[in-house]
Amino acid sequence: MQIGLIGLGKMGFNLALNLQRNGYDVVANDVNTDFVAKIEKEGIDTANSVAVLTEKLTERRVIWIMVPAGEIVDKVIFSLIPFLNKNDIVIDGGNSNFKDSKRRYKILKENGFCYLDCGTSGGTSGALNGACTMVGGDKEVFDYVAEVFENISVPNGSLYTGASGSGHYTKMVHNGIEYGMMQSIAEGFEVFEHSEFDIDFEKTAKLFNHGSVVRGWLMELTQNAFSKDPKLEGIKGVMHSSGEGKWTLEEALDLGVPTPVIALSIMMRYRSQMQDTFSGKVVAALRNEFGGHAVEKNE
Repeated sequence: MQIGLIGLGKMGFNLALNLQRNGYDVVANDVNTDFVAKIEKEGIDTANSVAVLTEKLTERRVIWIMVPAGEIVDKVIFSLIPFLNKNDIVIDGGNSNFKDSKRRYKILKENGFCYLDCGTSGGTSGALNGACTMVGGDKEVFDYVAEVFENISVPNGSLYTGASGSGHYTKMVHNGIEYGMMQSIAEGFEVFEHSEFDIDFEKTAKLFNHGSVVRGWLMELTQNAFSKDPKLEGIKGVMHSSGEGKWTLEEALDLGVPTPVIALSIMMRYRSQMQDTFSGKVVAALRNEFGGHAVEKNE
């Protein structure tokens, strides 16, 4: 199967390699010519425009968009529409707001095209080696490409979540949970940092990841971060966010569902931008570990 891929950032580049490794014929495009040149060196075909990309896809087109959430997704979709055939499939694999996904689904369906919203978790390493994918949209459309999601995901790591918008909705809630988990880890290590004891953070994180109740990938990443900088002295405790935690909180408020842990974890991200904290350093380091998100360095 041929797959068009638009967006060769940290996630998209690795996804292209993942698809290639699983036998898919990838045609990639990005506005950044350096990214295009880099992926060409991996033996992946490229196109310098969406028009050329669609020309190179001879089957029922499957075009995966992997660009930052927001207006740029709309720009890419509207640039594609003039070159699509009826029943071509557009997949949005970024962190779009589920309300935007429902809107885009309606626009494309009214024009005879298909749309799937795919929440993609696992960070850059997951995009390369096996992601966790949660996919919303019409079931018959999902069924056409279900094997693609299965192949690029870890075993049992792909799920058809239901109607349009549900994939990005599931990813949104996932990220809200992630906010709370990361904040809890960060606060625990801040207690260690202020304690009377000379706690080895890296060894403690490693310990927690072997047999303890709190073991998991985030704890493994915590160990990785401390192995590089034992006291995280090289970075500022400034925690940025992609917005999905905020969307989760807004949805919870609309539904009347109490989510105090998620709410406070979001408030702590805002607080970190006003005052440097050790817990902020831990979350910033974790975001860098799993997603390659930039950290602010101490000079």
